Amino acid sequence: MRYDSILLVAFGGPTPGCCEKYNSDTCPGEAYCFVEGIVGTAESQIARIKDISAHYIKLGGFSPFNELTFKQADALENALQARNLPLPVYAGFRHWTPYLSEVIAEMAQRGHRKILGIIMAPHQSKVSWEWYQLTVKKGIEAVEGEKPTIDYLDPWYTHEGYVGAIAEVIKAACGDKLERADLVFTAHAIPQSAANSSPYTQQFRKTGKAVAEKIGKARFGLAYQSAVKNSPIPWTEPDINDWIRDRKAEGVDTIVASPIGFLCDHVEVLYDLDIEAAETAEVCNIDFIRAGTVGDHPKFINMLADFVCEKSVNR
Repeated sequence: MRYDSILLVAFGGPTPGCCEKYNSDTCPGEAYCFVEGIVGTAESQIARIKDISAHYIKLGGFSPFNELTFKQADALENALQARNLPLPVYAGFRHWTPYLSEVIAEMAQRGHRKILGIIMAPHQSKVSWEWYQLTVKKGIEAVEGEKPTIDYLDPWYTHEGYVGAIAEVIKAACGDKLERADLVFTAHAIPQSAANSSPYTQQFRKTGKAVAEKIGKARFGLAYQSAVKNSPIPWTEPDINDWIRDRKAEGVDTIVASPIGFLCDHVEVLYDLDIEAAETAEVCNIDFIRAGTVGDHPKFINMLADFVCEKSVNR
């Protein structure tokens, strides 16, 4: 066997239990600590931290991201067991506990030395792939004694398993409204400079095209969400809310939004689409349908399991 363990590499989200940067009397809350850990502690960032953490607070103060990623890990481990490949599957996060460094240390302590990593982001950019790999690299370097090695699965943004899973969740969300609905795919906005130096937007478009063809939609839109507000630098456009307003001007009355840039329904989907975009659509008198993410859909998990099998067995 080429590998002895699998590591899902993901972003993370706040869960109950403070980040330990503050004592219990001064802690501003998990959501605040989480956002502060991403954007930094500079005074100029305080307004942004409060704004974004308020999204989490409106949804209960925490994120389902970690729990949903653990479910993906469990599903993948079960799928590998069914293929007679009993590899343990771990999940580690860049921005919350269990941090990638913690998980890598645990894996090394358990004797794992040949790790296969799966980056839980479908489209490649510096922030969605390179930073994850750098964080993993630092975690491995911090291991005392014999250090594990890691390889990664290749991107799978147009593979049938991913595309097929998205198609099925869209059909399940729309029912008989699919034929008349305008279809839009969304991904996380990134700085335009980052988009210019990465395949992110091209891969996003290719995923959208493949899914639209799969469900028989000749027309589809691409839009972005979660851009930094009032940013001095340009971010990828159009924003999903602007896209919805443009459809209103065209007389569209039904929209289905599919967040293909995300693999589970975490807060950026639950707030930016289910609250903000839904409110924009309501003002425009448009029926807004938000399709689910792939999560632990069998087609998606089986695709990952097949890739792991292909890459794991020495030939």
